[in-house]
Amino acid sequence: MGAANKVPGVSGGIVAYVGGFYEEFIYSLQKINLKAFKLLISGRFKSFFKYTNAQFLLLLVLGMLISYFSVSRILDYFLERKELYVWATFFGMIIGSIYYIAKDFKYWSKRTITAGIIGLLIGVGISFLSPARENDNLFFIFFCGIISVSGMALPGLSGSFILILLGNYVLLLVDAVNALYDTFTEIINGEYSFTNNKERLKTLKILGVFTLGSTTGLVTLSHLLSYVLKHYKHITTAVIIGFITGSLGVVWPWKKTIIKVDDSGNTLLDTNGNEIIVNYKKYIPNFDSSETWTAVLFIGIGIVILLGLDWYGRNRK
Repeated sequence: MGAANKVPGVSGGIVAYVGGFYEEFIYSLQKINLKAFKLLISGRFKSFFKYTNAQFLLLLVLGMLISYFSVSRILDYFLERKELYVWATFFGMIIGSIYYIAKDFKYWSKRTITAGIIGLLIGVGISFLSPARENDNLFFIFFCGIISVSGMALPGLSGSFILILLGNYVLLLVDAVNALYDTFTEIINGEYSFTNNKERLKTLKILGVFTLGSTTGLVTLSHLLSYVLKHYKHITTAVIIGFITGSLGVVWPWKKTIIKVDDSGNTLLDTNGNEIIVNYKKYIPNFDSSETWTAVLFIGIGIVILLGLDWYGRNRK
């Protein structure tokens, strides 16, 4: 989930859905409430752990943190050098996830079909939005955390793509994560020079505010989603199917990154020296190219990965 959340266009919620623990994830988050807080401060730790399903949540969070500093770095490497194949793999995984969710859904009616179409239109509409400019205002960073965490809670809605639209993807999921990684590395090696690095400390503060916003958004959203799943499960599932289908446009593998330039044609950079992404220009691939067919192969690999997860989910007990 951690690796998926970092890739624009891919939702960590899809991993939870296909892995078979999406509802447990949402209902466990719902248990982080006033009752849980009272159990904690009263010292009833065993009751707190049981009530909040803390073992499940801690293992999930630990796995996501590990992926941010391992798998996500590998993804960064391949996105820089083999971007087409990475996008193709995730495109295939999303196709596989649509099949996974839709194959056992037998509740199509006027209401669910309408809900599915609404989800589809929203997903397609998001793929045509253009990114804003980077903004490091702490109130805005907190808002980014609340909004972007929806990618974990809502299958098909990519939190990292939302951060691109808000203009803060590089700041929050690249610069901030790398700053935290570098800081941990220096501390392990007994170096504390980062305490005099104003830029590093500022970036770490931004990451802290973003994390606080993400936690707030995730807990709040989980309460809403648990209510919706209990009372409108079939309609919610139809919306998710439509939304994931619409999100295929976001991860279409064959696209070129459009970088912002000035009137003279010079590339414009943000405050951290990174190129400012304006949007992605999609195009139809050339099927006479071996690269295109290799990308198609990776789409197939992505589908197989999801089918493998499906098989594992059905046979793990």
